[in-house]
Amino acid sequence: MQRFVRSQAVVAFLLLLRRFDAWSLCTLVVRKGCPWVNRAFLLLLPLLALAGAMPMGGRTVVADEALKIATFETDATPPLGSPCAYRLAERILDPLRCRGIVLLGSGRPIVLCAVDWIGIGNEGYDAWRTALAQAAGTTTERVAVHVLHQHDAPFCDFTSERLLAEQGLGGRFMDVAFAQRVIQQAAQAVRRAVQKPRAVAQLGLGQARVEKVASNRRILGPDGKVKYVRFSSCREPAAIAAPEGTIDPYVKMIAFFANEQPEQPVAVLSYYATHPQSYYRQGDVSADFVGMARDMLDARLPGCLNVHFDGAGGNVAAGKYNDGSKANRPVLARRLGKGLLDAYENLKRVPISAADVEWRVRKVWLPPRDTLDRQTLRKQLTNASLSEDQRRRAARQLAFLQRAEEKPFELSCLRLGTAYVLHMPGELFVEYQLAAQKMRPDGFVAMAAYGDYSPGYIGTEIAYSQGGYETGPNASLTAPRVEHVLMPAMAELLQDDRDGR
Repeated sequence: MQRFVRSQAVVAFLLLLRRFDAWSLCTLVVRKGCPWVNRAFLLLLPLLALAGAMPMGGRTVVADEALKIATFETDATPPLGSPCAYRLAERILDPLRCRGIVLLGSGRPIVLCAVDWIGIGNEGYDAWRTALAQAAGTTTERVAVHVLHQHDAPFCDFTSERLLAEQGLGGRFMDVAFAQRVIQQAAQAVRRAVQKPRAVAQLGLGQARVEKVASNRRILGPDGKVKYVRFSSCREPAAIAAPEGTIDPYVKMIAFFANEQPEQPVAVLSYYATHPQSYYRQGDVSADFVGMARDMLDARLPGCLNVHFDGAGGNVAAGKYNDGSKANRPVLARRLGKGLLDAYENLKRVPISAADVEWRVRKVWLPPRDTLDRQTLRKQLTNASLSEDQRRRAARQLAFLQRAEEKPFELSCLRLGTAYVLHMPGELFVEYQLAAQKMRPDGFVAMAAYGDYSPGYIGTEIAYSQGGYETGPNASLTAPRVEHVLMPAMAELLQDDRDGR
């Protein structure tokens, strides 16, 4: 009889493991205070762990676990007088936001975050990920932080700022105290959010075409070289008349629907590849037309957190359709907003559980371009006769060079059933996004670029031989062979262990 009771206890433990994590189970055992249960638990712990979460081909499969989601948001608007990308903040036209989600139930929590800043790089990127990871109870590898790259918004790069401060130029590039405050506020928001997650029953996947917003910035001449650079705003008739060029015209959308509220999603993630500028460099802090388009979706889905990500839009902007006038900002916003609303209407729902979720990471060494030299950059940084912009550029390039030589960059992929989301660094060219989609023609592939901002623009190999601003030595800090580093890593991230079964 006693043996029978003990065997039933083991079965009970196996069942409990399906509903509790290891910490919860340990707590349960201690609270019960039964010696023979304690001994059985310690002896069977390895077996129990295998029964509850079995690694299969690099994946962590959680049996019969519900996927849960927590949402967080905080203000990221700089104070007046604070440094932004090109000048001090003189007016606040609309608030900047930090928004994100935490996915729970499939291994350690996964954190996705998007910030209305122009760039977060180097030690600034590390600080963001570390703070959010600690708040969510996860590792930094399972945290992806991206910016939307608005130009009337702050930078966050503690490495470059420290190098400048050592030369008496501190506080002109970024507001350290403000950045640290927003990071802590975001961490607090995550900490609160994970205390009240909601179970997810269904996933919605959709896309829609966005008309007359995106156009390729690089217009080639008959010789195969860049003839025009069609920036975010453009008034050159020949450049405006040129075709849209290589773009991804679709906005992608992923929606999470809770058990108790199936009629409206808890959170929506959207992805669209373009520079988000209409007019800028006037001291007007703004989330620009992407923020206004996001507001349109907010109005359509009250109570839902809409998190927008900039795709691989390094060589894509609104230049063909934007003359830089203030009146054109709401026009672009309505066009992108319509795309977001159409994507939502096109959502196709599928069941989702924690077993359908996978997080993958690939570490790569980004090759610095051969024009970068530590000794030369150090001399430029310390040369008081150079302009402040030149010294600031030297600090940024030195910071990237140090990072690229000392630690790898992380690429990651979130799989949600048949949907895949790649998380990439820098101002990535759209060709990478289009290539990723071709790598999984049978799946739903989205991309969030503008992760670690330190590399600047990342072009394709051929783009570096074509000339143009984006692949120039001051804009792109990676060598042309970077394509042969990123493409194979992307293919690995998109490979599914279930392929060929």
